[in-house]
Amino acid sequence: MARILIVEDDDAVRQFTARALARDGHEILMAEDGDLGLELIEDEQGRFDLVLSDIRMPAMDGIAMSLAIARQFPHIPILLMTGYAEQREQASEVQSIVIDVLPKPFELADLRNFVGQALSERKAA
Repeated sequence: MARILIVEDDDAVRQFTARALARDGHEILMAEDGDLGLELIEDEQGRFDLVLSDIRMPAMDGIAMSLAIARQFPHIPILLMTGYAEQREQASEVQSIVIDVLPKPFELADLRNFVGQALSERKAA
């Protein structure tokens, strides 16, 4: 299946998301904030099929991380998630590099649907 990086500062959300996607057969790596996420992407030389990141995080937020990923590894699709309406509006600033924004809280079916669509868009490109 796919190699997915989950970047989320909330441990419960990060673990839930990782377990759910791993059950679907994906290889999951995780980071607790944007700085660590970007470092991991660089260490892995961009070998990810998808980055799923929260927007609001300490250190580097998901939008800043998305911009940095797009500059260095434009082939990596990015899916953001947030529970805040104003952050969804901020994500519109990066709509050309982000596939979509998954609203929190989300159901397992929503997560699988968003990730499935992001991965199929990547294959179609």
